[in-house]
Amino acid sequence: MSLHNRLKEYRAKLDINQQEMGRRVGASRQTISLIERGDYSPSVTLALKIAKECGASVEDIFWYVEDGNE
Repeated sequence: MSLHNRLKEYRAKLDINQQEMGRRVGASRQTISLIERGDYSPSVTLALKIAKECGASVEDIFWYVEDGNE
């Protein structure tokens, strides 16, 4: 089971770096980097803040895939 995301794409649309995204949503640059790489699953609260900042729904940015079903 894994959580995939399009955070990097949405961040690029906003033309902001990881540091700025982190500042806007109350997270560190390292946390944003880990989320983008798929090494960290954000809390529901953080996912909602990220989606709001991107002007998208949580489902537009994050999706869940069961193992073996990309």
